[in-house]
Amino acid sequence: MVDKTTKDETTRTTDALDTVRDNYLRTIDEVAKIQPQYSQSISNLQLDYIQTAKNMIQTAFSAQKQIAGTLNLPAASMYNDQFAKQSNEITNNAIRSVGINNQLTINALDAARENLKIYNRTVDAVTEFNTNVLKAWTSFFSAQQQQFFRQ
Repeated sequence: MVDKTTKDETTRTTDALDTVRDNYLRTIDEVAKIQPQYSQSISNLQLDYIQTAKNMIQTAFSAQKQIAGTLNLPAASMYNDQFAKQSNEITNNAIRSVGINNQLTINALDAARENLKIYNRTVDAVTEFNTNVLKAWTSFFSAQQQQFFRQ
């Protein structure tokens, strides 16, 4: 009778654990389903920001160009070449800085992904180890109980 009760309790416990596990997995699956839509929405928003910034720059410089054309300031022409050269240097330096920053960010994201893979493998190994330890102890205690009851 005790043996049947223990089996019933064990079955109920494992059934409950299976249910909880399945619910966690269903929740993660639901998050995974919507993730591509989030990524697409963020990407679309970024592209809209980029287009808006380009339009703003085009409009602002178009207006400035029209104003400069009507003023016709002779002193300003002396500095045009120097200003254009410095502007190109600043832009090139900024683009290189952004490129380096982007590469560092991509490397950090790749490292994070690799760390998750390592963590996953570690969890699997620790779980397997703990399961083997539990099986060994269960086997040991079962053998001890059988030997005790034979006496």
